[in-house]
Amino acid sequence: MNEIESSSALDASSQAEDDVSLMLRVKSGDMEAFETLVERHQRRIVGTVAKMLGNESEAEDIAQKVFLRVWRSASRYERRAKFTTWLLTITRNLVFNEMRRRQRAKFVPLETDEEDRPQPQFEDTAAMTPSEAVLREEMQAAIDAAIAALPEPQRLAIVLRRYENMPYEEIAQVLKSSVPAVKSLLFRARQDLKEALKKYLD
Repeated sequence: MNEIESSSALDASSQAEDDVSLMLRVKSGDMEAFETLVERHQRRIVGTVAKMLGNESEAEDIAQKVFLRVWRSASRYERRAKFTTWLLTITRNLVFNEMRRRQRAKFVPLETDEEDRPQPQFEDTAAMTPSEAVLREEMQAAIDAAIAALPEPQRLAIVLRRYENMPYEEIAQVLKSSVPAVKSLLFRARQDLKEALKKYLD
């Protein structure tokens, strides 16, 4: 491990410890500590939910519900896992509930209006030709639609692994599963995505 990777690991470990300390303060009713946690993790939760639901405005609503649940559940918080794992477990429950509500309503949002779709973040669009930029945007939209079409556990596993770079062990905790089961989910998800996106991969 080089110095930059070592420093990054230490920073992540330090923040994880700080998150737990803040949550223990929230457990005692500390609103300032709660607001710090919201500011620190809100963007991450909105991004994860947006990838799951395919709608950024609805993702913000769900994220608000997630943090409301954090506040209401604070008294039951136990220091058994990283705060982010506990937070994403709450997120999983609320997102899956929303998906089931949509299924009961006979509505599956595989596509959204363009103004509602989370816009892909390109690293350097200025360096692309117009045709390259259009192809890149088309492919990103295809990836989003392919992920949205995955079964719920596969979808969450791929979002946490690909976009959050979360270790298998933590994904297993969020999904209340085992590491081998998570690896199996991810394998099937990647196979399904490869099939859905084969015209871009050929």
